[in-house]
Amino acid sequence: MKSVVAIVGRPNVGKSTLFNRLCRSRRAIVDPMEGVTRDRKFEEVEWNGRCFVIVDTGGIIPRSANTIDQAVRFQAEISIEESDFILFMVDAHVGVTDMDMEITRILSTHRNKVMLVANKVDNEKFALDLHEFLQLGFGEAFPIAAVQGRNTGNFLDALLERIRTAPQEEEARGEGGPLRLAIVGKPNVGKSSLVNRFTGEQTVIVSEVPGTTRDSTDTHLRYHGRDIVLVDTAGLKKKKRIREGVDYFASMRTIESINRADIVLLVLDATEEVSRQDKKIAEYACRTYKDIIAVYNKWDLPEKDTQTTKRYTEEFRYQAPFLAHVPVIFVSALTGQRVRKLLDFAIEVDAESRKRIPTSKLNEFLQRTLGKYSPTHASGKHVKIFFVTQVQTHPPTFVFFCSNPKLVGEGYRRYLHNQLREQFGFAGASLKLRFRGRDKYDPSLN
Repeated sequence: MKSVVAIVGRPNVGKSTLFNRLCRSRRAIVDPMEGVTRDRKFEEVEWNGRCFVIVDTGGIIPRSANTIDQAVRFQAEISIEESDFILFMVDAHVGVTDMDMEITRILSTHRNKVMLVANKVDNEKFALDLHEFLQLGFGEAFPIAAVQGRNTGNFLDALLERIRTAPQEEEARGEGGPLRLAIVGKPNVGKSSLVNRFTGEQTVIVSEVPGTTRDSTDTHLRYHGRDIVLVDTAGLKKKKRIREGVDYFASMRTIESINRADIVLLVLDATEEVSRQDKKIAEYACRTYKDIIAVYNKWDLPEKDTQTTKRYTEEFRYQAPFLAHVPVIFVSALTGQRVRKLLDFAIEVDAESRKRIPTSKLNEFLQRTLGKYSPTHASGKHVKIFFVTQVQTHPPTFVFFCSNPKLVGEGYRRYLHNQLREQFGFAGASLKLRFRGRDKYDPSLN
């Protein structure tokens, strides 16, 4: 197994900046405001052919009474216990603080696996003033400047000498590879609670305060022989409410998470109506051809009768008619009701999205469909569709070759879309239909 290395320290010493530097991407949000990082973030780092896993943690505030600060500390302490090695980061500009001393006491029982790292050593002047960190009891502090990347190569060499590493192992994969589920929705609908219920542990911080989750956090689990990656995202706010840099980057992380997901779990609050913001999130997922499952959370709260789920489903279809193909499931992250069923749903939707229909069956379907209702155009010009073939899965993509693609109206495109679903299923999968002139036919597509 690869060694796990956790970065810990008080707020705003540059832990997330170093994390981004080591994994060579802006995976963690960086902002001058303290306390931006809250949940743990994991990423693989490769240096000189050797690999390890780096963990970004929230800033530890040892004696804070704030609920979120306590939860952040809890997450950091889990990382300290679970990691093979610890990078204790301090600020060379500020020097030793009372919080640094408190964190030293937390780390005292793990002294043999701690490396002290002094960040913001921008020049030799600061490098000469690092002797004061000797009082922390972890030896000399290794000087770096994470923003500029100063001395990070030497730092990685020194780190690899102190941790045990193993060659990269092939990740175990179920059928179709790891399934990425992006859990999206408005703030405070229970996205993080769902992740914790899936995993059976406090993987991410849950609070009644809206907006607790800011970064998009990947959580790995194995379910019925299938590797699944759960991407917990920040709640998407209305644009006019995105004022701080942190909120902006959190929203961008959510958009990125949707882009790299296989399936989007649109989490709705069962105690509230479908909002404009819910529909905006779903519209973006549809535009990017992502498979979607609508998840009504907090199903333990509404009063119910035998028709409640039917009413909710009909109202959802009415409010978002463009999601008529989307499965709707009712769960409670608090009680665990149907949460495992949601994973079964996701695996079924993924299978539908990867389904391929033979060209012969598609053209039999096309002839029947054209017989029911042939394409027309307001100009009176004749439109003829010759044949259809499927060129891709996930999303299932169908190319229709016709006499004049521009004359195939939006209404007829929707008709073909609906007929494909009625004939072949594709429950929950997003279908992509393309129309080309017959002269652009490529025999290799058949």
